[in-house]
Amino acid sequence: MYQRKFLAWSVAVLLAVSTLGVASAKGTAEVNESKEEQKSLQDIEPLNLAVLIQDDLIPQVGNELGVTKDFIRSLPEGSRVMVGYITTGTLQVRQPFTTDLEKAAKSLRIPLAARGSSAFNPYVEVLEALKKFDSSWTNANAVLLISDGLDTSRGFDSTAAGQTLDIDRTIADANRRHVSIFSFYAPSVGLTSHSRLASSYGQSSLNRVSNETGGRAFFQGTTGFVTFDSYFARLRETLNRQYARAR
Repeated sequence: MYQRKFLAWSVAVLLAVSTLGVASAKGTAEVNESKEEQKSLQDIEPLNLAVLIQDDLIPQVGNELGVTKDFIRSLPEGSRVMVGYITTGTLQVRQPFTTDLEKAAKSLRIPLAARGSSAFNPYVEVLEALKKFDSSWTNANAVLLISDGLDTSRGFDSTAAGQTLDIDRTIADANRRHVSIFSFYAPSVGLTSHSRLASSYGQSSLNRVSNETGGRAFFQGTTGFVTFDSYFARLRETLNRQYARAR
């Protein structure tokens, strides 16, 4: 009798463990599949993408080079990528448009994170970058602008929040050239890392530029900085919807 009870108990335990293992494996597989879907951009049309990074962003942005390189490498074959830095009064092109995604990824460098590299107005350099897109290209055109979005070239007040002349020009030129501007907010070593008001003005500007050019702005509140992980996850989701390959 005892042996029969023990045998029945052993079988029940084995069945429970087996069921738990199958459920766990299924759950792990679903999580991994979800992560792969987020990482993959192979089902979208090739892009012409300019990655523009403001050079005076806080030092923590330098820790995000790895995920930024991974994003560039994840673009579909046939994509072209340019890498540029928005620095004092100029657009420093580290890598002109190339279909060699590995070469483009390796051209990224850590931002200077110094007040001396402040551009005062990132949109003038965005306008310069827009001129690099060739009108004969057939791929969709996009900019990934990593910036605090703040334009202080004509003063710092509520009227400058998303409504400056250079922002208007950027939107108009991007639309004329059929370029969608996607943006990641990150604070600079200047005003936006110390002032919530400045940060909100910058985010408002990025939001307007992205929304009015067919892109999208990504930010996580007006204080602190964590990582670009969630930005890239949401950007991939957006690109997968917006540029899905016809089937």
